[in-house]
Amino acid sequence: MSDRTHDSRTANRRTFSTDTRAIEGLPVRLVIALVVGVASLSVMMGMIGDIDGLAATELDAQPQPEVTTPGDQSIDVAVVDPDGSRVADATVIVRGGSARIDGVATARTNGEGVASVDVDPELGPNQADGTLTVDIKPPAEGDYVDERGNTEVLVVDE
Repeated sequence: MSDRTHDSRTANRRTFSTDTRAIEGLPVRLVIALVVGVASLSVMMGMIGDIDGLAATELDAQPQPEVTTPGDQSIDVAVVDPDGSRVADATVIVRGGSARIDGVATARTNGEGVASVDVDPELGPNQADGTLTVDIKPPAEGDYVDERGNTEVLVVDE
């Protein structure tokens, strides 16, 4: 190999530290890879969310009556799924909100999906109205959850 051939190869070869073009396309390629990756991930997550086996069913409480007065009484609470079907063996928990009750009142839904909860709501002095909060502890069988807020019971002074 002649010295001339060796010199031309050396002239064409640049070192990484002197090559200013090495980073020109890198940021654009990273942005494109990031966008494609995020789009692919969102498509995969959408497919996983559509699988019924992994999705949980949100329960809702339907208290009757929704508006009541202070004093000892019973409130019927129906526990329903998004289709309106009632759910048996769920535990209904009623707590004082801006209206007060002694402790926490609980009851379990019967075969028709209705729980009868005994409460004695009280309002404070000069308080015209208040609320009782209703929570649901889903039954052990089934993929039920109660993550969203439920209908509150309004307590109004007579």
